[in-house]
Amino acid sequence: MTGTLVLAGTPIGDTADAPPRLAAELAAADVIAAEDTRRLRRLTQALDVQPGGRVVSYFEGNESARTPELVEALAGGSRVLLVTDAGMPSVSDPGYRLVAAAVERGIAVTAVPGPSAVLTALAVSGLPVDRFCFEGFPPRKAGERLGRLREAAEERRTLVYFEAPHRLADTLAAMAEVFGADRRAAVCRELTKTYEEVRRGPLEELAAWAAEGVRGEITVVVEGAAEPGPDEAGPEELARRVAVREEAGERRKEAIAAVAQAAGVPKRVVFDAVVAAKNAAAGAPREGKAHH
Repeated sequence: MTGTLVLAGTPIGDTADAPPRLAAELAAADVIAAEDTRRLRRLTQALDVQPGGRVVSYFEGNESARTPELVEALAGGSRVLLVTDAGMPSVSDPGYRLVAAAVERGIAVTAVPGPSAVLTALAVSGLPVDRFCFEGFPPRKAGERLGRLREAAEERRTLVYFEAPHRLADTLAAMAEVFGADRRAAVCRELTKTYEEVRRGPLEELAAWAAEGVRGEITVVVEGAAEPGPDEAGPEELARRVAVREEAGERRKEAIAAVAQAAGVPKRVVFDAVVAAKNAAAGAPREGKAHH
């Protein structure tokens, strides 16, 4: 018989949030794969539990090399417990490769639900939570970051991001540029910890606040794009939306059709807005009536 891979959520700050099953799994596992073995040791001490099996490291640097070893242990009947530093494994943390490899081999995969920075931040943000999407960490390079944000510019679901504190100000400034300075957002810092802070406000205001320096674990929640009616989007705004889609790799024809449908206006209106914007940018007067 094959073993079982257990993904266990760990506290994102307060160890008292550890699910009761976590201690039982730590004691029962044949192998514990931990992102940081020192943090695991501190966690087991806080939970007053003695790991029952051998402990191995499993982090970004050795994930590819160690996955086959763990899969073989599972295939041999071992119960392998995967834990990361905080939250659920594989959510912007190591784990996906191991899960995919285990599934491919027909090995059972289960989970011990636990704290999640994504859901916790959503719940306290004050923004709509009925529909949302998780975007993980934005790219580190400025150009790539802007490109990724532009892809999400028209996303109507609430957006959730992780970000490093030293990049937070630049990311919020980029969000204000792409999403709009007045787009509502919440910066959730050190969730469940002693110095927990949730800062809410327009992106431009949050970017100015973050420029003074922010520390700790950061989750950013951003309001989704509004769906304007036909009378709310002028020619310049329609042209901007087409440009955003084009920069994300969409063909102009498809971008115009999508923007027209979303705004509730004829494609012709959007097409004329794009032509007018192009002529204005080139500094040339419009010559006659444009055709498809």
